Amino acid sequence: SDNSFNLIETQQLSSHSTWFYMLLSIIKKRRFRAISFFVPTEYVSQQKTLTVSCKESLGPFFLVQLELKALEVEDHWFCSKVIVTDPEGRQQLFPCYQWLSPKKKTILREATGFVIVCAVSCRWSVYDSEIPHIVQVDSTVSILSMLFPEYIKKHWMTDTFFGYQFLNGLNPMMIKRCSKLPNNFPVTNDMVKSALPKESSLEKEMEKGNIFLCDYARLGGIVGNVIDGIQQYLAAPLCLLFSNPQGKLLPIAIQLKQKPEAQNPIFLPTDSKHDWLLAKLFVRNAEFNENAVNFHLLRTHLLAEVFTMATLRALPSVHPLFKLLFPHIRYTLQINIMGRKLLMSNFIIPKNCAIGIKGMITLMRRATASLTYSSLCLPDNIKERGLENIPHYYYRDDGLNYHINCEPSRFVNGVVAHYYTDRDVQEDSELQTWLTEIVEHGFLKNDNSGIPKSFHTVAELVKFVTMLIFTVSAQHAAVNNGQFDFGAWMPNFPSTMKAPPPTTKGQATAESILAALPNVKHTLIQMSVFHLLSKKSSDHYPFGYYPEELFVEAVPLQKMEQFRQDLKALEGEIEARNKNLELPYDYLNPKNVANSVDL
Repeated sequence: SDNSFNLIETQQLSSHSTWFYMLLSIIKKRRFRAISFFVPTEYVSQQKTLTVSCKESLGPFFLVQLELKALEVEDHWFCSKVIVTDPEGRQQLFPCYQWLSPKKKTILREATGFVIVCAVSCRWSVYDSEIPHIVQVDSTVSILSMLFPEYIKKHWMTDTFFGYQFLNGLNPMMIKRCSKLPNNFPVTNDMVKSALPKESSLEKEMEKGNIFLCDYARLGGIVGNVIDGIQQYLAAPLCLLFSNPQGKLLPIAIQLKQKPEAQNPIFLPTDSKHDWLLAKLFVRNAEFNENAVNFHLLRTHLLAEVFTMATLRALPSVHPLFKLLFPHIRYTLQINIMGRKLLMSNFIIPKNCAIGIKGMITLMRRATASLTYSSLCLPDNIKERGLENIPHYYYRDDGLNYHINCEPSRFVNGVVAHYYTDRDVQEDSELQTWLTEIVEHGFLKNDNSGIPKSFHTVAELVKFVTMLIFTVSAQHAAVNNGQFDFGAWMPNFPSTMKAPPPTTKGQATAESILAALPNVKHTLIQMSVFHLLSKKSSDHYPFGYYPEELFVEAVPLQKMEQFRQDLKALEGEIEARNKNLELPYDYLNPKNVANSVDL
């Protein structure tokens, strides 16, 4: 009895009477010692405490193996954690937080971070050779707010709201400062002088940093889908914008195809209202395609899947980085498998969107080829696009607050620096393997991506992990959560166009515009999908909330608590600002940001 110890298991979920078989193993002098016993689990949720007596002290535990053996009906069982308390009162935590199956043994490792060999159970699959790789899975696996729609219904045709959306809409990622016009976009000063201040010019405004460009060249040459026997169309426009002295971002010129020619006119605000509106509708459809395929699907969902796979394959559960990232990979594989099955393969994209599956793959290949490390690191991306000073860019302001004020990197740095020196980083083979998996399967070994091939310093690791956490949490929220807000009023965000881009001016009418937009059937489908994807997950974990007790050391626990306090402060700042805005920007409010790509 002097060598007895207690085991506490919490949060059992079981609907049937099941016997739970536990094998406790310790590693000591290269030998395994084991104790096994049966535990009846007869309640839906409970905590079970067991006292086990031994003839001699077992010392510290390293592994706990759990196995279910059903006596009546095969059942699954959710185990949160196992706590081992020795006779001296010392406790060891073995996090679980997973479902147990009678068909599979589960081995838990003690929570203190150290390096141990990891078994690989996740396998890569190739959906397309030129886009990031995905998880291999059996095909049989089953795994309103009305403020915005009402506002958009009233303002969707205005130039002011059209420009606003490039900064704070569903896709704040396309716009960049224009210091020189592209050769294929021959806008002249005479064309746009009426939109500029008196005694100014296009050249002067470019020098001041007030001219901006959205170029949808990646859509060039993609042939539209055929839906219900009807040809659909999409454009590859260039859109020039001016940030005026009042701080409003306004469109001043739109060209709907990449090649300048007589049949590809440059549309202007001074054209007829129907010509100008139709040109803007094709830009909004291009926004739909870039957001859906590139900035949402590729740059959050598919990259999150790569990060998840690499973490599960390369890092053991006791690795500090595994424990740091685990909350940020929750549900990613599940939602991506469902998405490929429901949205891409069977119904939504092929039957409701102008880009179709073939066009989607083409666009994704082009977007993957242009994917860069700096474009995923928000501070670098803002600087590259020249958007440091454009006013009323709330996505930038809130996103940089994540990096600077409440700063995931400060949190990440605190945790990583507790475990690593620069030398430790260089010598951690599991960490380097993890990065190699991401480079090979996410960036496809693209030497032009700027992605690091290895880590040499703590600072390099911190920057990369910060990028990863921001991508799967805040960035996903920014490009996903507003889909219903901005797309419920269909003309503001059409998924397809039933008429080709106009080749001359003066032909558009209200009737021709209506005929070019999606019909009622596809509008309702679009609204339903947007509503579903904009809702919080039924098991929503807000950013910074870590329900699993994976860390036991004081330093990471302190850093996590400080991070939650910083996020709470940021939440207050955002809500105070939003009270003074006609349209609140709440997508990066921490309470609305999920820890992971979970929807």
